[in-house]
Amino acid sequence: MYKPIIGLEIHIELNTKSKMFCGCKNDSEEMRPNFNICPICLAHPGTLPVINKKAVEMVIKAGLALNCEINKTSYFERKSYFYPDLPKGFQISQYRLPLCKNGVFKLKINGKIKKIGINRIHLEEDTGKLIHPAGEDYSLIDFNRSSLPLMELVTNPDIRSGKEAKKFCEELQLILRYLEVSNADMEKGQMRCEVNISLLKDKNSKKLGTKVEIKNLNSFRSVERAIDYEIKRQTNILKKSGKIVQETRGWNDIKGITISQREKEQAHDYRYFPEPDLPIIKIKKTKTNRDRQIKTEINLQKIK
Repeated sequence: MYKPIIGLEIHIELNTKSKMFCGCKNDSEEMRPNFNICPICLAHPGTLPVINKKAVEMVIKAGLALNCEINKTSYFERKSYFYPDLPKGFQISQYRLPLCKNGVFKLKINGKIKKIGINRIHLEEDTGKLIHPAGEDYSLIDFNRSSLPLMELVTNPDIRSGKEAKKFCEELQLILRYLEVSNADMEKGQMRCEVNISLLKDKNSKKLGTKVEIKNLNSFRSVERAIDYEIKRQTNILKKSGKIVQETRGWNDIKGITISQREKEQAHDYRYFPEPDLPIIKIKKTKTNRDRQIKTEINLQKIK
């Protein structure tokens, strides 16, 4: 019997009025393509980003609700990779010093409390959206979503089944909506889940198996079904003495199967380095008589 080791990466679009690094309207439901755009979110030469302070505060708010440590210092980095709907050729994200880390989420499963570790919560910008017209040999790009503020939550590999993963996503959605951080509507792409899964043959082994990532799951049901299918797929390969390939797979909801897309990148492949056009974020904690508040201060200190 193999033991599933599962971690989640969840992307959440934040409920700010404007985008992450410019003044364009944050409206992921805008139906007119390429309407909420400007030279900054289209990465025209000579344009400079400006940090959306409200987005920073929302991520910290979510981190406190999930019992995270809040880093006193944080900064943005460039994550370099090519994709057609990424106009810069890189994404402004966070890696070394995220806003939040080391959280704990208590999940009630079958009447028992299970603790799911939150590895990190960081802030980044969203990409544009590719549109593939049926029967055509070309694709279109809508940049309305480009540079929307995107919160990414990464769990520890503490989840053991599709049922647990589904429950985690459902409870997280409730928290995000209660905090008014995000509407977190999965069908509208406001909350998107990616699954990292591997199998251990020996239950007492501490060495993780080869990890496979399943991308862009857009419903709670898909999260559960994709994990259950992938557990069976990997189990069948290992029983036949086969080898699991570290890769990214997509989920076909109609066929109920995962499909290989590409080999999985490593962190060093993205060539992270500090974003030179943005300042360090300094976070100070202040207390009032009624409750604890978090004050965010953006310091123009040079990044070393």
